[in-house]
Amino acid sequence: MRKAIAFLVAALLSASPVFAQDHSAHAMHGMSGMSGMSEPANTAPLSEGTVKKVDKAKGRITLAHGPLLNLDMPGMTMSFAVAKPAVIGKLKEGDKVRFLAEDRNGDLTITRLEAAK
Repeated sequence: MRKAIAFLVAALLSASPVFAQDHSAHAMHGMSGMSGMSEPANTAPLSEGTVKKVDKAKGRITLAHGPLLNLDMPGMTMSFAVAKPAVIGKLKEGDKVRFLAEDRNGDLTITRLEAAK
């Protein structure tokens, strides 16, 4: 039993610098794209979608969208929070849009939205 505990302690101690490095890189990832691990949000490619539903009261829109390259997600239909809810007042079902979504504390949030050309 003592050998198992000693082995476990040694394994944890040897892994701790790696954990600290990975943890700090992960923490920086959420800081407005400042991490070198991913593209900054302002240069990430926009995704295309079609408005399926607008919920002004909740500040959310449902989009049928293509792949979200910056989030490594396939195309699907889903609801998004909107960083600036005032912009959804102009949207209606069927509108074509280009947008950037980011993961904000587990909630996918549209941080950039424009009409598709």
